[in-house]
Amino acid sequence: MDINILILFSTLLDALALLSLQLSAGCAILLQLNYPSILLGAASLTPVILYPLMKRFTYYPQVFLGLTFNWGALLGYTAVTGSISLPIVLPLYAAAVSWTIFYDTIYAHQDKYHDLSVNVKSTALKFGENTKPVLTLLSAFTTANLLLSAHAADSSWPFYVAIGLSAVHFGRQISSLDIDNPQDCHQKFISNSRVGLLLFLGALSGNYFCLPAPVHL
Repeated sequence: MDINILILFSTLLDALALLSLQLSAGCAILLQLNYPSILLGAASLTPVILYPLMKRFTYYPQVFLGLTFNWGALLGYTAVTGSISLPIVLPLYAAAVSWTIFYDTIYAHQDKYHDLSVNVKSTALKFGENTKPVLTLLSAFTTANLLLSAHAADSSWPFYVAIGLSAVHFGRQISSLDIDNPQDCHQKFISNSRVGLLLFLGALSGNYFCLPAPVHL
């Protein structure tokens, strides 16, 4: 048997073994959750399977990435509460999806010329020179939905401050972005980790300020 075939076969076996291990671990964790969470977790398999194929068929793989990557917004809330509160969860999920499209479009501009050469599609290629106006709309949509979710969840002021600072960061990214400079696109993409940190700290601080005052006897 050709040595290249043996190497390919061995690589496939290794990949299948790793996939089986990951699926088994994921299934074991999922089965510890409540029934609605188990259903949501099982439903996530469909977008997980479809996403890697999307770059070949649509200019909007970033949309599928957002829908897939942020499934945890639905699953996490359900795992904690046992149900889905649509006024809270849907705006949160929508905000996360649009934010993902925002930063992954910036990321895709790094590779757009290579993507063209191998016939891979992306929002960077679709939006082209209109990228900045689209990013502005995406950032506004993200901010608006975060505010809707925060209001529905009766969040306290630190989370609103975090949302405001995130909106400022979005604006600074867009105003200084050079879509034809791969290094600048990479730096802008990485900077979105600060948005996640801001929102996390805002939510954490908000929970602290929501704690009931101690009762003195």
